[in-house]
Amino acid sequence: MHLHALATAVPAATFTQPECWEIVQRSNVRSRLKKRSMLILQSILRGDHGIETRHFAVPDIEHVFDRTADQLNDSFRAEAPRLAGQALGSALAQAGLRPADVDVLLICTCTGYLCPGLTSYVAEQLGLRRDAFLQDLVGLGCGAAIPTLRAASHLVASNPAAVVACVAVETCSAAFYLDDDPGVLISACLFSDGAAATIWRGTPGAPGLRAHSFDTLHRPEDRDKLRFEQRDGKLRNLLHRSVPELAASAVGELWEKRGPAPVSRVVAHPGGRDVIEALAPVLAPHSLAASRETLRRCGNMSSPSVLFALEETLKTARPGNEGDFWLVSFGAGFSAHSCRIGPSHDQAH
Repeated sequence: MHLHALATAVPAATFTQPECWEIVQRSNVRSRLKKRSMLILQSILRGDHGIETRHFAVPDIEHVFDRTADQLNDSFRAEAPRLAGQALGSALAQAGLRPADVDVLLICTCTGYLCPGLTSYVAEQLGLRRDAFLQDLVGLGCGAAIPTLRAASHLVASNPAAVVACVAVETCSAAFYLDDDPGVLISACLFSDGAAATIWRGTPGAPGLRAHSFDTLHRPEDRDKLRFEQRDGKLRNLLHRSVPELAASAVGELWEKRGPAPVSRVVAHPGGRDVIEALAPVLAPHSLAASRETLRRCGNMSSPSVLFALEETLKTARPGNEGDFWLVSFGAGFSAHSCRIGPSHDQAH
């Protein structure tokens, strides 16, 4: 399937990591956390951990840890469609398309639950046709963008004339939870909000790129090392200290299966500084500069992050004679997913 547009969006509210530390100091959480927990937060938010700024959609972020589960879900319902719609609207404009041209809308998310899902809200917001096919993919975690593209590839294969829109959107600020668990504390210091939208068709588009050669890996025995659980009705992130090594191992297994066709760039989900450092030797000599830059500017946005990194990579390079781009994402499950981004004119793979 061929790419016709890629657009990203982040909330206007931007905070540096030191500003986030100041918010913590002013908040009521100080009275609920142990001294050791406050020291962990201070070390990460005031230290050099690869993140400079994060973006939050939930208003009045200073009181996010005081909100009830119902209030957090209300925030997700209000903010996630708005952010997804912003990214998709930009992508449609890039492709020279109207909302009424969209035949299929796929949206992945894991930071909130709605029934009907986000596609219903975004379709209404942008004015999609009433007969557009809507499908929500939930529960795939940080790795969700690539499986969503894989689902899109089957729809495009069955109807090459269709306009298929994919959106990865996460409002992580609507899933913030805080207690004395180190993994929970680290999560609160890494995650951010963002959305990435892509438009796909069965015929080449202006970017001159196509997605192909999808692959996936599941390790359910490691499920409890990275997933959401429910605590007091809220989403609480389980983040085990072994996640960087798990990611490197899973990505390495997919990398070994990539096939003989050359790869010119690797575009990886930037889970965090320690994750990128664990991936680097597995993927050497390929640079992970785009992943590092995405993490620096936006933090870990979960599923949209790998597409932000792709957008960053495309600023300076294109796949071509030297090889395809190899996209890889990973997350809850434990799972990892990959695909190739190559030139539209090259049908050899």
